[in-house]
Amino acid sequence: MYKLLQINSTRNYGSTGRIAENIGILANACGFDSYMLHGPRYVNPSGLKSVCTETLFEERVHGVASRLFDAHGLGSVCATRRLVRRIREIDPDIIHLHNIHGYYINYPLLFDYLKESRKPVVWTLHDSWPFTGHCSHFELDGCNWLSDCNCWQTGCHDCRLSRTYPKSYTDFSRRNFRLKKEAFTGVENMILVPVSDWLDGLVRKSFLKDCRTQVIHNGIDIGVFDIRKDSRAVRNRYGITAGKIIIGVASPFTPKKGLDDFVRLGQMLPDGYQIVLAGLSADMPDKLPEGIIGIGRTQDMQELASLYSMADVFMNLTYGDNFPTTNLEAMACGTPVVTYRTGGSPEAVDESTGAVVDKGDLDAARDAAIRICQEGKQSFSEKCRLRAERNFDKDICFRKYIGLYRDMLS
Repeated sequence: MYKLLQINSTRNYGSTGRIAENIGILANACGFDSYMLHGPRYVNPSGLKSVCTETLFEERVHGVASRLFDAHGLGSVCATRRLVRRIREIDPDIIHLHNIHGYYINYPLLFDYLKESRKPVVWTLHDSWPFTGHCSHFELDGCNWLSDCNCWQTGCHDCRLSRTYPKSYTDFSRRNFRLKKEAFTGVENMILVPVSDWLDGLVRKSFLKDCRTQVIHNGIDIGVFDIRKDSRAVRNRYGITAGKIIIGVASPFTPKKGLDDFVRLGQMLPDGYQIVLAGLSADMPDKLPEGIIGIGRTQDMQELASLYSMADVFMNLTYGDNFPTTNLEAMACGTPVVTYRTGGSPEAVDESTGAVVDKGDLDAARDAAIRICQEGKQSFSEKCRLRAERNFDKDICFRKYIGLYRDMLS
């Protein structure tokens, strides 16, 4: 029996954690023995054999170093040495990396082991952190002066996003770019898996351009995310009385995810429309202006599916994204999507399942949502569900990883 070892910052938590969990469970069903190595903070129950990489105290120390010295991914030295010893004990046949940022692992030490071991490596790229000197999304926050940033193609320096995740009070992006290039290149048997065609295009312009790539879109559980019939109960539970519902979902909900734009949109909509935002931190719902209903973060996917199903339109006003699973979840619940033309977000949507508008064009986003509501959700619902079933069923998407593992092992 082949052993699969996945490494991610979270365990069955958030989009990347659920993706890794689903891949591991499918791999088990296909005859693999699956392990998961993960950080200590964001952890949900898992069906996989799992190992935490470090303690919460070690993670905090790594976080302090990252803030003070722009040393994200360069802490957790002792923890990563222990981790490498544990990997040697497991002796996996194939190693699958996901997000290796998140204050939980020392990437130079990890990649020293990967190069020495010569084991097959699959690395799913969920963002652009692997080939930048600092940021995970270099086009953040809708700032026009960042939209043409190309430092990551030639060598990062004087980073204008040092105060964004992973937040730092200093700028060592030039050093970080050099260290990442040294660490991440030269792995003999590694395939990169960008989650969108857009991200694949960036990889081909970066210092990773000589690596083999294969695009595999994210998938979702279309059994959980399905068209629900409990809309009235959900409306009553959250005190929603307006006729037409526009929902936004993000975790965390920040300006990068369009929070400020949703506030502005609330002032632009005609009577009879209600904005509902789900995924807010505990103190945020009370800070929202009148006319916007805020719902806290939830790990209850059944509840989330009910919220998607209740809405007439799902709106994704993101300024930095690669291939958001929220678009897929909404469509699987029969809800059309209006998204900004950001990263790989438009790749999930076609004319029969929603609309794509230019980033920051709130007038166009509002008009698209109103048009969809006037045509009626029922005109889109069946097509949305069908598109999700055909293209984004996790069993279809993630079975491509199983094929990739077998090809590499053979």
